[in-house]
Amino acid sequence: MIETHLAPDTVKPVIAGFFNLVRSENPGIAFSMFAEDSGRWHTPALVILSVVAILILAAMLWKIDRLDRMSAMGLSLIFGGAVGNVYDRVRSGAVTDFLDFYVRSYHWYIFNLADSAICVGAGLLLLSMFLTRDALHTVAPGGDA
Repeated sequence: MIETHLAPDTVKPVIAGFFNLVRSENPGIAFSMFAEDSGRWHTPALVILSVVAILILAAMLWKIDRLDRMSAMGLSLIFGGAVGNVYDRVRSGAVTDFLDFYVRSYHWYIFNLADSAICVGAGLLLLSMFLTRDALHTVAPGGDA
């Protein structure tokens, strides 16, 4: 919808002083890293690295029954976000970012829903790791240390 309804680099205010829709093409990776590199192998290299990451995630999800629910959700969100971004990159050589949050002149990086899924998934994995670690260090009442 963003690519259909907004011209490139268009800014459409949604909540004044906080949130805009902005069509931005990101040829780089997260937070526009490597966006300036326009070499011949730039896009194919990013696609190959992303596909390798997706295959690793798929292998981890293949054994989803060994994961706790929070880890499974986290990996699933990361997998879905990575697939969405790779699809964009293969289709057009860049990822379309469009969510622009800010306060006054302080803007966060423009991102998309796939990026959000990856970040939320990573957060769930970290939370699961900390909760699991804390559970291992907690002794049940009446139990031995």
